[in-house]
Amino acid sequence: MALRGVKVVEMAGLAPAPFCGKILADFGASVIRVDKPKSPDMDRLCRGKRSLAVDLKKPEGIGIVKKLCKGADVLIEPYRRGKKLTLR
Repeated sequence: MALRGVKVVEMAGLAPAPFCGKILADFGASVIRVDKPKSPDMDRLCRGKRSLAVDLKKPEGIGIVKKLCKGADVLIEPYRRGKKLTLR
């Protein structure tokens, strides 16, 4: 596989981000999707991905995502312009 060994963290969101993650997973990348807790599973593009529910409003959740991102090669975040992913 072309992307074997590449680690991707995908923040759950609307179609463009999950589609990109699916393509990367199809080419061999290891994709971990970070979901919101208690959110409905509406992602039909989750083939080949692992998922993790994390509450980003709590310091523990932020710490988990920071650890994931430190070991990742790629971060896919689907937030629109003006919205920030703040991991302080």
